[in-house]
Amino acid sequence: MNNRCLYYTAPLKCALREEALPDIGPEQLLVEARCSAISAGTEMLVFTGRIPADLPVDATLPSYAGQRFTYPLAYGYSSVGKVVAAGAQVSSGWIGQRVFAFRPHQSHYLAPADELIRLPPELPDEDAVFLASMETAVNLVMDGRPLLGEQVMLLGQGVIGLLTTALLAGYPLGALAALERWPLRRQAARDLGAGAVWSGAEPDFDREAAAFFERLDADGRADLVFELSGQPSMLDTAIAWAGFGARIVVGSWYGTKAAPIDLGGRFHRQRIQLMASQVSTIDPIHSARWTARRRLNTALAMLARVQPSRLITHRFAIDEAQRALEQIADRPQETLQVLLTYGAAPD
Repeated sequence: MNNRCLYYTAPLKCALREEALPDIGPEQLLVEARCSAISAGTEMLVFTGRIPADLPVDATLPSYAGQRFTYPLAYGYSSVGKVVAAGAQVSSGWIGQRVFAFRPHQSHYLAPADELIRLPPELPDEDAVFLASMETAVNLVMDGRPLLGEQVMLLGQGVIGLLTTALLAGYPLGALAALERWPLRRQAARDLGAGAVWSGAEPDFDREAAAFFERLDADGRADLVFELSGQPSMLDTAIAWAGFGARIVVGSWYGTKAAPIDLGGRFHRQRIQLMASQVSTIDPIHSARWTARRRLNTALAMLARVQPSRLITHRFAIDEAQRALEQIADRPQETLQVLLTYGAAPD
């Protein structure tokens, strides 16, 4: 059997390669992909050539063991498929199961059972494919540790930002607001529960935002800020809207992008906390009670609640992957989640 696999070959270039799959091993399962999600964050850094070449891809994912961000690279980590065959030492009960895997964009692959996540039968493929992004959003909220009545601001409403907004909307917060450049994303944030959303270019933005955060006798600033825009220059905006002693959670990974950040003014005087959030590990403050599996199961439950398939704006066949990537890179104003499909027959 042949496998069609997408490779990033150079900045702004990709290629679909057809490769022969090896024979199935005794402890392996053969999975036929149904759809996979393109990440507009890390994956677009790979597409645009903004990844440090000496950096390991992800030491926590077995499928990327020993790999670095160098071209050509098969990359991706949100694939939904169906098990179509099992090795001699694996239960035949796996056959026919829908699964999620942290795998590149490819039509077929072999994997041991412990690298696959069984999907609940009631969870549609197009919600399940958001599992990696939802796990990131769950991790962001865990790292932010929002408190009852706090005022929260999110910078950036791409898919990760929108899922984080959806989770925070379920908390008894004092206020939940977002800053986002593109109208499509601003409307999605409102639909998911943000109490106020601005572009930042409104004539009365500063006054309106301060009034929004002052309504609970606060200081016109947020208690908790999430920087999710992917733009390092937005760290100054995060600092500007963080109140005394506030927390800024940086969920963006900037790759090789850099910008000067002003840490010499109110950041220092206001005792603002700046912290990184990264889904590959669990904050030590939680690790006594939380495991990666528990966090993943929580993300699965949140998929059923949020139903993020409504954020899909484009679907492309795997053969059209170059167009799909250009859609994200060149037209962010009309793009939320982009899926690649594989022509697999539905159940």
